[in-house]
Amino acid sequence: MLSTALNVEDVRRLARRRLPRGIFDYIDRGAEDEVGLARLRRGFDELVFHPRILVDVSRRDLSVRLFGHEQPLPLVIAPTAAAGLAWHQGEIELARAAAKAGIPFTIATESITEMERIVTESRARLWFQLYMWQARDLSYALIDRAWASGIETLVLTVDTVANPIREYNARNGYAVPIRASLRGGLDMLTHPRWVVSVLLRYLIDEGLPTFRHYPEGLRASITRSKPCSEVRLTDALGWDDFRELRRRWRGRLILKGVLTAGDAARAVEAGADGIVVSSHGARNLDAAIPPVRVLPAIAEAVRGRATVLADSGVRRGTDVLKLMALGADAVLIGRAPLYGIATAGEAGASHVLDLLRREMLATLGFLGCPRLDALDSSFVSYERS
Repeated sequence: MLSTALNVEDVRRLARRRLPRGIFDYIDRGAEDEVGLARLRRGFDELVFHPRILVDVSRRDLSVRLFGHEQPLPLVIAPTAAAGLAWHQGEIELARAAAKAGIPFTIATESITEMERIVTESRARLWFQLYMWQARDLSYALIDRAWASGIETLVLTVDTVANPIREYNARNGYAVPIRASLRGGLDMLTHPRWVVSVLLRYLIDEGLPTFRHYPEGLRASITRSKPCSEVRLTDALGWDDFRELRRRWRGRLILKGVLTAGDAARAVEAGADGIVVSSHGARNLDAAIPPVRVLPAIAEAVRGRATVLADSGVRRGTDVLKLMALGADAVLIGRAPLYGIATAGEAGASHVLDLLRREMLATLGFLGCPRLDALDSSFVSYERS
């Protein structure tokens, strides 16, 4: 079945058939009217390439140097909260696929597998993503735990300061982690393979899936309609908090959710080693500007003082190369590898990464650009209607 999937969209369709609708929609869809999803796609599609000819492209190279590490692909697996529900121990499977591809995997704060187990069982180069909780001391304890686990790169996500409006979750009777509801229960019963291979395995091994990075005494509370106030995402996060995090964290610190050049420059001044130009995959603010529209100005504002990463809406290898031509040093991918995990675990995620690799190699050839470090804004422009 996986062999018939010739692109990410094919893998997406396979994932849609396998997953309960509530889980698939949670992964796949956006916010409010979901015009942001269409805007992300349109942003990529309106960018066109300017190929060079008569260039020797017999040796094309997709490798990049990212935070001192040479890696064969310009990709990072983005933090996602649903990997462990798409496949049993999906975070570990994703991390293994990342390790096989030689790229980093980012563990989410709301992972349902603990970071220590992912470290031990994946042997991947791991980053940790932090949502700052209202109880700062608990957040600081969490990053201490990450450092003690050998993780040296911290990604602070700052673009989720309110509950995103996603009506389809309510209509589907779905929440993360899983809560009992009639509609959600019926949805799962129509997907018995997922129930047996994912949900029942968790119930047998460790009980109902829950967020393993929440403090032990507070984990049970997140199966209710609202988590304890201590571990709610704070909406009172400011630059002083970022500087305090910089003071406490000894490793590399990346700020995720940047969409203005001014914020990018301020992040570097406050000690960020990297930024992620991101609209959260159009899952939060439906009317947010697509990263492709602001990436050039942000890259110019940073001017080599920090690593520039980008994400949101990547479906093709051409999308990756367009972001890099506009100034990104590497690209985070979220939904695409989740589709792969949902379809065939580690093998599915590896298949997605290989599809993107092949597309990028082909595109470099057509562009007459054998190396990523030769790719710049002269290769792209916006199509004029």
